[in-house]
Amino acid sequence: MKKLFSTISSGKFKGKKLLLPSLDTTRSTKSIVKGSFFDSMRYDLRSKIFIEAFGGSALMAAEALSNDAKSAIAIELDKNAFKIARENAKNIDESNLEILNGDTFELTLEILNRRDLKDVILYLDPPFDIREGFGQIYEKCINLIRNLDKKRIYMVVIEHISSYQFPEDIGKFTLQKSKKFGNTTLTYYS
Repeated sequence: MKKLFSTISSGKFKGKKLLLPSLDTTRSTKSIVKGSFFDSMRYDLRSKIFIEAFGGSALMAAEALSNDAKSAIAIELDKNAFKIARENAKNIDESNLEILNGDTFELTLEILNRRDLKDVILYLDPPFDIREGFGQIYEKCINLIRNLDKKRIYMVVIEHISSYQFPEDIGKFTLQKSKKFGNTTLTYYS
C-alpha cells in the first residue's frame, strides 16, 4: 500500500514531511484550510498551548509547534492513526509534541484540569457527521465546549462540514467568525 504524506507548510519545520493515516479512518485537513488557520492565528500561537482533538496524524499540532506554539498535544482514538502521529512527533520535536491515544471527549477536560493548563488554543477536527456512527458528533463537541473553563482557553476552533451551523454562543464562548472552504468550514470561538 502506498504511503500518504503531507508537508508542514510554514514555520521552523517548513518542508518536513509527515505521514498520513488511511483515508478510510481519518480525514486530513485540506491545505487551504490549514493555510487559512495559520495565516490568521500565527501570531496568536506564540507561548500558547495547542491541543488538536481528533488529531489524526497530528498535522495541525506539528504545524502549530512549527509556528512557535509553546507546546502541542494531539488526541487520537484510532490506534493506527495514533501510531502514525507518534512517528510524526519523533520526526520533528517530540519533546514538545505529546500524542495521546484515547477519546477526545474524555481526555480533553481531564488534560486541562489535571495539568492546570492556561492559554490553550483548542482545535476540534471531528469526523464529519455524515460518516456512519458520527451523527451526533457536533452536539458532543458543543457539550465539550460548554464544559470548558473559559479562564484556561484562549480560543476554540472547530473544523466541520459547511452544512452544519454552530450556535452564536456555547456556554461562556462567543462566535468570533466562520470561514467557509467548500464543504469545510472553520468556526472560531473565544
